Amino acid sequence: MTPPSMSAARPHSHPEQSRSPEGCDPLGHTVPATGRTLAGGCAVAVTLFVAAALVAHLPGVDVHAGPAAPLLAAWSPRIGMGTVPALALLAWAASPHPWILAKRLSWGRLLLGVWALSLAWMVSLALVDGVDGIGAVLDHDTEYLATARAVDDTGALVRSFTSRIPLSANENWPVHVAGHPPGALLFFVGLTRLGLGSGLAAGLVVVAVAATAPAAVAVTCRALGQEDRVRVVLPFLVLGPFAVWQAVSADAVFAAAAAWTVALAAMAGTAHTRARALVWAAGAGVGLGGCAMMSYGLNLIAVVVLAALVSTRGWHRDLAPLLAVVTAGLAVVVAGFVVAGFSYWEAYPVLHQRYWNGLASARPAWYWLWANVALVAVSAGPILFAALAASGRQMKNVVARPREDPVLALATAAVVAVAVADVSLMSKAEVERIWLPFVPWLLLTTALVPVRWRRPALVGQAVLGLLVQTLVVTPW
Repeated sequence: MTPPSMSAARPHSHPEQSRSPEGCDPLGHTVPATGRTLAGGCAVAVTLFVAAALVAHLPGVDVHAGPAAPLLAAWSPRIGMGTVPALALLAWAASPHPWILAKRLSWGRLLLGVWALSLAWMVSLALVDGVDGIGAVLDHDTEYLATARAVDDTGALVRSFTSRIPLSANENWPVHVAGHPPGALLFFVGLTRLGLGSGLAAGLVVVAVAATAPAAVAVTCRALGQEDRVRVVLPFLVLGPFAVWQAVSADAVFAAAAAWTVALAAMAGTAHTRARALVWAAGAGVGLGGCAMMSYGLNLIAVVVLAALVSTRGWHRDLAPLLAVVTAGLAVVVAGFVVAGFSYWEAYPVLHQRYWNGLASARPAWYWLWANVALVAVSAGPILFAALAASGRQMKNVVARPREDPVLALATAAVVAVAVADVSLMSKAEVERIWLPFVPWLLLTTALVPVRWRRPALVGQAVLGLLVQTLVVTPW
């Protein structure tokens, strides 16, 4: 196997360059859609969410999600110390500066700026509830920190983990601990051992880690020869309503871990030498293993990892060695936990039973199968539906020919992952938080948003985030 060079992935021309009459740029890639298509997509998003909200509150209907259903939240209009900085960031989003900086900054400064801006946006929204918006959430009894502080033997934790999942077990795990493999809890145990076990300290770590996700997506796309296109997308990956649930939920940490795993896969596929390709592939495999040990649903990020690889190698035989190394890396992590006393395949059926013994059995599938999608319209923002409407036809083609459009290949993989998660019925409600790992990849479709739509769309995304944070109180 001779890995292709970075130049093997065709770069995409800047969206402001000239295009051919057939709707393609000079290199043959898809181009931004018409305003009518985008407006139609936004209308679908709004209609879907309004329908979900109305149905949830019909007489005789109980979807078991609280007064702000389909959002798991309670109505509580308020302003706080974070409102002013959030408004300042919103005003900045309305200016040309996000697009100017995204285009002109050097690569290193761009990644640092993206991280800092993402962090500032998350913290500003969280501070609408004051310092408690960062510090109090993770201190809740259902979260990880209270359990992590009580752990004095991590070996015993891993060995006894499965036995403490059932609701009938003595000293059964709280809901979030039980609902994930032990890796999620071990992350917070690690924070407590480092002296970062207070709610505020752990919350700041969570947002700092979560803020790296857009940078990881940028690194992925650059490795695939798509730097110009990801520069266009980055403002949408930073300023959006998803930040409400990123600050401060463990799922935002999972999203960052997943994003860097995909980045490693992209670097494996475009490495200049065989040795580097195998090293990056091994890293991606270990990353997948770590994701699997943090969240059962995060296994689906493997679809996006596969998309990153086939975007460089195509569906050819030289893909097999990389997949083998990725699988080996995954197996090493899973086997390590087995040796330590936790077996994934034994724990999952136990968790499945607890899940269906709890609130999940009361939440109607007929509603949540489509209301989950309505929640994506809020967490990712209506611009996602507009961009999906613009890219739907190309997504069908990219499955067979992923190398022609790596950006849409990644987005298509995320759509597949979300669809599988939805039909599994293991995510009824709360997907505004649970599906955070897939949101950045879905939003890659915004590469097709035309120039005249970008600023109003970004403002709309930021306004929606601030409205959600201001009008309702979420558990995260």
